[in-house]
Formats: sequence, structure tokens, C-alpha cells
Amino acid sequence: MNLALIDILEKFLVIVWPMLRLSAFLAFTSIFSIRAVNLRIRMCLGFALAFFVSQQIDIPRIDPLTAEGLLEIFRQILIGLTMGLVFQVASATLVVAGQAVSGSMGLSMANMIDPNMGSVPVLSSLFNIMGTLIFLGIGGHLIVFGLVLESFKLLPIGQEFFSQDMLGKMINWSAMMFLGALLIGLPVMMTLLFINIGLGFVARAAPSLNIFTVGFPALILVGFVILIFSMGNNVSRIQWVWAQAFLVLRSFLGS
Repeated sequence: MNLALIDILEKFLVIVWPMLRLSAFLAFTSIFSIRAVNLRIRMCLGFALAFFVSQQIDIPRIDPLTAEGLLEIFRQILIGLTMGLVFQVASATLVVAGQAVSGSMGLSMANMIDPNMGSVPVLSSLFNIMGTLIFLGIGGHLIVFGLVLESFKLLPIGQEFFSQDMLGKMINWSAMMFLGALLIGLPVMMTLLFINIGLGFVARAAPSLNIFTVGFPALILVGFVILIFSMGNNVSRIQWVWAQAFLVLRSFLGS
């Protein structure tokens, strides 16, 4: 009886170590932490992936009640959180792009309560939905699961992960939040900038004209027209942001 309990405990510990990393990733990443993927689905998905990983790799025997075991628990959670943070930055790119475009069009007050990002402009919700659909359309979920499973071979359990080079890469990757947002919102922002300059000349030439009654509807109308015409380019730019996220995650694991 005691031998059976020991065997069950050893098999459980074999699954626990990969499940810590996978659970932290699923809980923190932007795609799989949405409200539609509830806690039960994430737990079942994490357990299934952990069981699959435990059959593919050699997992060292580490007692979780020792100091080394506690350090390894924090290390596995840190690896999962770091991988999830890569996709959080990619999702934040879409939110910042929506905020920039909304501010240029005068729609900053038109907000929605997003379950993941909180109160965000409606255009941020639009870009977020587009980004999720593009992510699934290019097979991003399969690529992510492949990279996460590959992480157990590139970063085996028990190996040191965090370093100064890793911190520098993460800081450089966070700049994508502004670079990607600029690329997505640049057509609308530049067009509306020239319209604002033209409205300034009109207000100077005809002081009696109420520029606000003319300018605000014109900015909103032109903004939506430019947004519709630039939608194809925005799809390519959002796809490029996700591709960069995959490459950065692969470089993190490779380092």
C-alpha cells in the first residue's frame, strides 16, 4: 500500500513541474487568458499538455518541500510568466494603436469595458478582435503550443533561466508596443493631421465660421474612411506583430 502511494506521488511530481510552467503561461498570456477560456478549460488544457510533456522529456527528481524545490517552483512560474508577457506586449500594441487613432478622430470618450484591458476606446476593442482573429487565422495557437512544448527541451527543468541579457531583450521587446501602434495608426493619424492644419487655415481666413461644428464631424468621417481603406494594410501589420512575437519568444528560449 505504501509502495503504491509512493509511486502515485512520484508520478504526480513528474506532472507538477511542467504544469507549473504551462499554467503560468496560460494564466498570463493575452490570448488564452480571456474570459471565454475559463479556469476549467485552462486547467484541463494545462494538465493535458503537462501529461504529454512528461512522457516526452526526462524530468529530474526534485523534492518541492526543500529549498531547491521552492526555488525551482518560482523558476518555472517565472518562465511561464515571461513567455506570457511576450504576448501581452503584442496585445498591448493593438490597444495603444486604438487609443492613438481614437484620440486623433475625437473618439477618446467612446469607451468600452474590455474584460482583459479594462476601459478602452472602441477602436482598441476593434483592433483587439482583429488581432485575435488574425492570430487564430495564421495558426498562432499551434505555433505557441509548439514553442511552449519546445521550451522544455531548450530550457530543461532545473536549468537557470533569468539573466541580464534576458532582461535587456525584454526591455527591447517592450518597445514594440509603441512601434507597432505607430505603424497601425500612422495612415489615419497623418491624414487627420493634415486636415487639422487645413481647418486651422480656414479658421484663420474666416473667423466667423464655427470651426468646431465643421471640424469634429469631418475628422470622424474622414477617419473612418481612411480606416476602412487602410484595413488591408493593418491586417498585414498586425500579422507582422504576431510574427515578431513568435520570433522573440523563440530567441528567449534559445538564449
